[in-house]
Amino acid sequence: MNHAQTIALYQPTLQRIAYNLVRCKADAEDIVQETFLKWLSVESAKIRNTKAYLIKAVTNNCLNHLHALKKKKVEYLDSINVAEFLHRFKENNLAHLDLEADLDKALKVIHAKLEPLERAVYLLKEVFDFDYEAIQQALDKKKAHCRQLVCRARKKLGEETSKMHFDLPDVSGFMASFRKSCEMGNAVELIQELKKDITTAIEKKF
Repeated sequence: MNHAQTIALYQPTLQRIAYNLVRCKADAEDIVQETFLKWLSVESAKIRNTKAYLIKAVTNNCLNHLHALKKKKVEYLDSINVAEFLHRFKENNLAHLDLEADLDKALKVIHAKLEPLERAVYLLKEVFDFDYEAIQQALDKKKAHCRQLVCRARKKLGEETSKMHFDLPDVSGFMASFRKSCEMGNAVELIQELKKDITTAIEKKF
């Protein structure tokens, strides 16, 4: 078979393998194309089994791609110090902030590293300046437990992101509630959102 015939024969199989690994059609197509380009540059005499070579090559390229994406996620999340950002956030006029990118990062870090209850207590304490009695009333949790949760949350947020294993969450809906609560100076809607997350997490355990 010539090169064109080989590509036509194996491309569907390689596309399927690549897509199953990266779960993105465009990325899978790019990886398969790059695999074929590299294969064309290799002396055919050095390849004993073309099909096996292409499958192994496309698999390795997919794994390298996934590793690169994971590294980018870590760098993305590590680029913002959540505690420092929230401190700066509170010092500004919350109704006129233009910090969408940093806010998105901060909320992604908080969602990725903290459990729903930890997240709720931490945000109410650090952003809205709730005292522990108010947090107890809002979330129906004992003050001592709330203090422990805040300490645990601070510790988790201070850990290196590279030690964590997670996918970046979609926080667009939560971000809208968060900003609205900040702009109105009223955390009622946000508390409902946080309590819903806590209930959902509990239900998933059973």
